Amino acid sequence: MIQVGINGYGTIGKRVADAVRAQPDMEVVGVAKTRPNFEAEQAVENEYPLYAAVEERVDQFAEAGIELAGEVEELVAASDIVVDTTPSGIGEQNKPMYEAHDTPALYQGGEDADLVDVSFNARANYGEAEEADHTRVVSCNTTGLSRLLAPLREEYGVEKVRATLVRRGGDPAQSSRGPINDTLPDPVTIPSHHGPDVNTIFPDLDIDTLGMKVPATLTHTHSVNVELAGDATTDEVRELLAGESRLFVLPGRLGIDGSGKLKEFALDAGRPRGDVWENAIWGESITVEGDDLYLFQAIHQESDVVPENVDAIRAVLGEADARESIERTNEALGVGFEV
Repeated sequence: MIQVGINGYGTIGKRVADAVRAQPDMEVVGVAKTRPNFEAEQAVENEYPLYAAVEERVDQFAEAGIELAGEVEELVAASDIVVDTTPSGIGEQNKPMYEAHDTPALYQGGEDADLVDVSFNARANYGEAEEADHTRVVSCNTTGLSRLLAPLREEYGVEKVRATLVRRGGDPAQSSRGPINDTLPDPVTIPSHHGPDVNTIFPDLDIDTLGMKVPATLTHTHSVNVELAGDATTDEVRELLAGESRLFVLPGRLGIDGSGKLKEFALDAGRPRGDVWENAIWGESITVEGDDLYLFQAIHQESDVVPENVDAIRAVLGEADARESIERTNEALGVGFEV
């Protein structure tokens, strides 16, 4: 069994912990938290051994009546691999600790690509992560774009991508985030950081991205235009995308016209936390005009990178090839909606 440590037990970390626990070939060694809050208590309630991420705060856990299994360095030493789900920039500070224990580490998309050996997406470049000491699972938006573009590149070739990303202002629990009553170009300069980030997966891809931030918490929404190199019809592209396990082409008959109904649909489907691990592509939006493909997709920023982290564990350790890992992860989590 692969022994996995998770440094960080917040929005992404708790989801990764549950996903790892669900895998038949993995075990969660423990999770690390910086402070004793409700998530720390839930980690213990969920029977995850809890480690203190900050030595100076060990006494705070005792004062809160939360039992610790140890400190984060002990977690790193006991793990075959560590998934670092700490806030942006903290992974860079943690890197020397992982190196000191010769433990390979996965980082999240908020870290700089220069920090790692490879940026990772399971559908696009799984094999490049094998035996990497430091691997970055790209951000939710880059994950969503990479999943979409990989089959299009393989089937038709891609001349140019233009995408506008309408981004949520914050996650539901991020009470300090905004905007409150505003729509912001984010950034006002072009391109946004998302295009260059996609180039860490597809270095030769011609892509321009624009970003906007809106007062919403449920998902990001992408308006995508792909100039295809080969001939395609709307029906052919819709069928191609529907055949991808982590792309969910929404049938019009469901009446899901926005992120709110998508979240309600996921909750009614029994998804933990209402998570949508897949890109949700509005099937009616898929349109081919000449060489141009247009579509809208929703990206659930809290969860779409979760299966990617699981696959990255196997990729780094050489435990399975891309097809085997993706199928195993999908089956264990229940990826794919029955509609």
